Amino acid sequence: MSVPEITFSKECGDCPIRHRAVCARCEADELEQLEQIKYYRSYDPGQTVIWLGDTMDFVASVVSGVATLSQTMEDGRTQMVGLLLPSDFVGRPGRDQAAYNVKAITPVTLCCFRRKPFEEMMVRTPHIAARLLEMTLDELDAAREWMLLLGRKTAREKIASLLTIIARRETQSKADVLQGSVAFDLPLTREAMADYLGLTLETVSRQISALKNGGVIELHGTRHIVVPDFARLIEETGDDSDGGLLS
Repeated sequence: MSVPEITFSKECGDCPIRHRAVCARCEADELEQLEQIKYYRSYDPGQTVIWLGDTMDFVASVVSGVATLSQTMEDGRTQMVGLLLPSDFVGRPGRDQAAYNVKAITPVTLCCFRRKPFEEMMVRTPHIAARLLEMTLDELDAAREWMLLLGRKTAREKIASLLTIIARRETQSKADVLQGSVAFDLPLTREAMADYLGLTLETVSRQISALKNGGVIELHGTRHIVVPDFARLIEETGDDSDGGLLS
């Protein structure tokens, strides 16, 4: 079985998620403290990062790549319950056991912090605690939106919504993300999209083809997607401009 590669060489100032992660508000001296308790782990596609119930001696930020969150039921069935994208936080201070399975679906790099020193630093460093609270509330909002998506939206709206979420996250450093053309690589296979959205593989493929034939998206290969008009993709999600469901 492969084991994660562990490295120690990267510096916070060169980090691609520096201004979006849990350390976004940290001052220079606080970053120096984080440097003392951090290390990097890299995972291959398909490799399990954390098993449900594992004792976690670290928390982490996703630096690059995409991972899935899933839970396994008593009868062995597994349900994907979330995605981890760059800058997302892994683990929970104050809890030493993992609440979900975490599996890499692309090459993934984590910036890991030793859990106990990180918890101690949260007490001393309000910037970290405040940013983690903000990220947690954003995650709660996203979970509520996902409940709406799974419960009320059509298959086409579900696909469009997922593409919108990924596009926003993959291009969030670009000022024009909400207008004009947007391009990104789809990190999920169609099988994974079907699992995540509660659809069949055939339905996912059919709806992606329908969006392509309607000119809403362009598909280059199996994963690279170009959205000529991002506003039009948003219209396909069934949401109004404030994010509410259109009747």
